[in-house]
Amino acid sequence: MTHRLVATLAFFFMMVNPRVPALDLAPAIAQAMRNDRIPALSLERAAARRTRAEPRHRRRARSAQRLAPLLTPSHPIPSLDRQTRRHLEQVAGECAALFPRSRSCVEGRNGFLALDRHGHHQLSPRQQPVLTALHHFAIKRPDGTTAAERFFAQPHPSLFEQVLERRPWPARPARRRPRPARQPYLVPVAA
Repeated sequence: MTHRLVATLAFFFMMVNPRVPALDLAPAIAQAMRNDRIPALSLERAAARRTRAEPRHRRRARSAQRLAPLLTPSHPIPSLDRQTRRHLEQVAGECAALFPRSRSCVEGRNGFLALDRHGHHQLSPRQQPVLTALHHFAIKRPDGTTAAERFFAQPHPSLFEQVLERRPWPARPARRRPRPARQPYLVPVAA
């Protein structure tokens, strides 16, 4: 799982790093774009997607903290003309949008599949061979063949029939015991 995150970060920086130098900015402005403006926009976008107020406010505060040095009069960005600042905003927004902050673990088809597999992460020693047998001998493709039939190139007996032959019948359930009569609690008080 960690290698996927590293690959995502590498992709993000591989896409962002050429864009900022292509703007032909002063080194201080380019560094501010890479280190402050793009991360602040990314945090702002992540805050907008939060449903709970506390994490949303925390991310917005962190975004404002990253932007505060850029808004001081001593920083070179406020001295740029309006058109250049708009262009920098647009490029920073495009760069922030490159980083996929996905919620696919809970949404859509991928989310359904991920949640469907939650119960199978910690398989007990008894569950694993049962699931393997079901996969090999019970699940059929649209052509009607199982994995075992395709592997051995011959049909096999029904899995259900084999289980019935090998497993004992379950014991008969116990008879229901009669419930004791309930004591009327309110009747003696009212009488």
